Amino acid sequence: MKIVSAKVIVTCPGRNFVTLKIHTDQGVYGIGDGTLNGRELAVVSYLEDHVIPCLIGMDPRRIEDIWQYLYRGAYWRRGPVTMRAIAAVDMALWDIKGKMAGMPVYQLLGGRSRDGVMVYGHANGSDIDETVDAVGQYIEMGYKAIRAQTGVPGIKDAYGVGRGKLYYEPADAALPSVTGWDTRKALNYVPKLFEKLRATYGFDHHLLHDGHHRYTPQEAANLGKMLESYQLFWLEDVTPAENQEAFKLIRQHTVTPLAVGEIFNTIWDAKDLIQNQLIDYLRATVVGAGGLTHLRRLADLASLYQVRTGCHGATDLSPVTMGCALHFDTWVPNFGIQEYMRHSEATDEVFPHDYHFDKGYLFCGEAPGHGVDIDEELAAKYPYKPAYLPVARLEDGTMWNW
Repeated sequence: MKIVSAKVIVTCPGRNFVTLKIHTDQGVYGIGDGTLNGRELAVVSYLEDHVIPCLIGMDPRRIEDIWQYLYRGAYWRRGPVTMRAIAAVDMALWDIKGKMAGMPVYQLLGGRSRDGVMVYGHANGSDIDETVDAVGQYIEMGYKAIRAQTGVPGIKDAYGVGRGKLYYEPADAALPSVTGWDTRKALNYVPKLFEKLRATYGFDHHLLHDGHHRYTPQEAANLGKMLESYQLFWLEDVTPAENQEAFKLIRQHTVTPLAVGEIFNTIWDAKDLIQNQLIDYLRATVVGAGGLTHLRRLADLASLYQVRTGCHGATDLSPVTMGCALHFDTWVPNFGIQEYMRHSEATDEVFPHDYHFDKGYLFCGEAPGHGVDIDEELAAKYPYKPAYLPVARLEDGTMWNW
């Protein structure tokens, strides 16, 4: 069995997605996701110019060997562009193997560890009252876990306040727009949100919050300590993770669970955080961390230290990644939770899939492979549109983390 052709499909049904489709000489094809929000064309170029020519003639059943070839064979390793290109190939090969075996991917990984995958939705508002109402709407839809973000008085376009309730796209302009940030104002306001949420809805539902790399380690420790009485499921990306030592300071001062990793590319990004038990949840993604083949290694390392998974799942990941993530979540023993920001109707039409939501859980399907396909004719009706993620500046104009 050989790979005879591969092509990249770029489509924008509300946001841009990069899809790789690999064909074999036996008529079986597989698709993978290589989307990198705001840098899609960089992945396209890497796939078309450097990866696809190497794939032709290879045996698609040799998933591990091909992964090692693309990773170890490249002198310049890692990075978001390279690892997402590898992930696109890896997802497509697992899709092919599942179709060949007549089995869903989770069976190939080792079978079920659970019946359903608990997910969390995004509730946001321009102020506390609006966010509280939004959380109530998610509870009514059956969610058992909700991420809560609020606008902060005096901060322009505070992070997490999206344009839409069930889905939104933060990449909003052909050139980066500018948002604001003020840590002191956020620290004064965010705890009040969770005070009111617990007073309104009690403690039966899981609540999460995203710091989006905005706080210094000391500020992050302060926020975590202020939120302890509200028993968050986790505090996410509370400080930039480039300096993994920083999490030691946070850990010393708060017992609020910590989650990080949606921008991680390899096991090396998470190794020290895991081995030193500085985090509770690992948020690495199938597309960001080089596909299912590599994400399994991160999860296995994490399991040794009682760190659980909490894969990123916003709309910058296509339904292909979501489908693969759900097969991974269904199998992985140390599962924690799965983020689930719903895609638009147009995206769901371009990417027909067999996973579904019910009463706070997502369920992967039983179709051979990962259960997600692409309608190429429909995809062609949504051409690529340049779109950047915003940037953030402090009140004095200093560049900050977005």
